[in-house]
Amino acid sequence: MANRHLARSVVLQTLFEWDTTHASDKDTEVILARNVAEFGGDDTDHPFTESLLHGVLAKKEDIDLVIGKAAPEWPLERIAPVDRNILRLGLFELLFADRSQVPAKVAINEAIELAKTFGGDSSGRFVNGVLGAVYKELGEPGKDEQGSKKVKREELPLEKMGGAIVYAKHDGQYYLALVHDVFGRWTLSKGHIEEDKTPEQGVTRVIKEELGLDAKVESRVGENEYIASHPEKGKVRKHVWFFLASSSFEPLVLKKSGGLDDAKWFRLQDIIELNFYDDMLPIVTAAVQKLLDHSSR
Repeated sequence: MANRHLARSVVLQTLFEWDTTHASDKDTEVILARNVAEFGGDDTDHPFTESLLHGVLAKKEDIDLVIGKAAPEWPLERIAPVDRNILRLGLFELLFADRSQVPAKVAINEAIELAKTFGGDSSGRFVNGVLGAVYKELGEPGKDEQGSKKVKREELPLEKMGGAIVYAKHDGQYYLALVHDVFGRWTLSKGHIEEDKTPEQGVTRVIKEELGLDAKVESRVGENEYIASHPEKGKVRKHVWFFLASSSFEPLVLKKSGGLDDAKWFRLQDIIELNFYDDMLPIVTAAVQKLLDHSSR
């Protein structure tokens, strides 16, 4: 067994005991030392083990928010303790480790192996789904180096989603309501609309639930489709319809779920400095152009 794989196993056992016994972070030093002596011995990479454990604990709050975004159907407390801490360990390496030392694919594969060894029958699939979803959000770093299996898009399960560029006019200026996620990007309010009669009705509901705004959905400004990993379904095809929607300029009330951590109004001239996802830029640009065209009439 490779030293670092052994180290991850020891850290996982330490995190599991810390989590299930509600031990303090300080107590983990004693727990780790005991686990190293019992399961690792001289073969353990001690500096890596300590760095990994301290890193997971230091980033726990951020990591748990990411789990909530990647697996919204699974509240953290409902995830089995072993799987929960495998995800914490794997996400720390995926999001915060030096990629020259731990490539993204290595972080994911190591976590899956831990799930197969220490988890239940479905743990490997669940961990793969969550980490795969985050990997997709990150832009699939290292994908070209690893190669990928061709997926027939039309054969994947389809999830229908609706989103909106919500705007308001205040003091003679246009403002856009944007949401911020735990990956550090500003993006658009969006959600599932499978149960709604029309995309427009679904988007109206999503805006109310996510931002607390009573918006009027106007014209469609674009759509996109991408493949994501679901913790239970595996790969799914997500199709998103985006609309321009108007609202009064009111305080935003963010629904704290799904990995969102902030919502703000921005003047049109300020959004150019924001960090957007690449596939959101054409949608936002199209919406802004519609607003500028409207204001010039």
